[in-house]
Amino acid sequence: MKKTVLVIEDETIMRDMICKAFRSDGFDVLEAVDGQEALEVFADNKVDLVLLDIVLPKLDGWSVCRRIRTKSDVAIIMITSREDDEDQLLGYELGVDEYVIKPPNIKVLLAKSNRLLQRIMTTNDNVKSIIGKCGISIDKDAYSVMIDNEKVEFAPKEYELLLYLVENEGRVLTREQILDTVWGYDYFGDYRVVDTHIKKIRKKLSDKAKYIHTVVRAGYKFE
Repeated sequence: MKKTVLVIEDETIMRDMICKAFRSDGFDVLEAVDGQEALEVFADNKVDLVLLDIVLPKLDGWSVCRRIRTKSDVAIIMITSREDDEDQLLGYELGVDEYVIKPPNIKVLLAKSNRLLQRIMTTNDNVKSIIGKCGISIDKDAYSVMIDNEKVEFAPKEYELLLYLVENEGRVLTREQILDTVWGYDYFGDYRVVDTHIKKIRKKLSDKAKYIHTVVRAGYKFE
């Protein structure tokens, strides 16, 4: 899957050089020449990596970084001619992932960028194995459920049904969909088996049972 980089740099030659290198490496590239434009482009697009200069017109790199970090954990590499330790420390405090001094070695910049994105993807994959919603934590690797940090035993079908509901938060799931997904297409039992298992799950969830809603003449949803 292609990754998207947002290059925020007001120096035309530098910006063009970086953009060309990242396009050649297979990235989709977005550009911004000042801090205000950078925030607008970021808000309108799905961005995987931000390459950010400090000295920018309208809004400096520190402010751009600070505002992005209030909304996103996107990878950020600061590219700047300023080598002061205090500047670098401030960058890290604001949430910068890497710091590169101008003029950057393009091959090194690409290598750092790809390594950073790979590390983030690996971390996200590990996080995705655990789903936490409303005090309910489901560990897909351990096949276990925690309610308010206490382990609660669920039968296999109860676990699979709860996981299916939580992973589809806000979506109404019909009994037929639930049967097909949890019990399999070759199951020919009664739809009431779903209602029975929902009842058992609600009992085990205790006060968290309120998050499983019955949708009249439709099915169930977790919300």
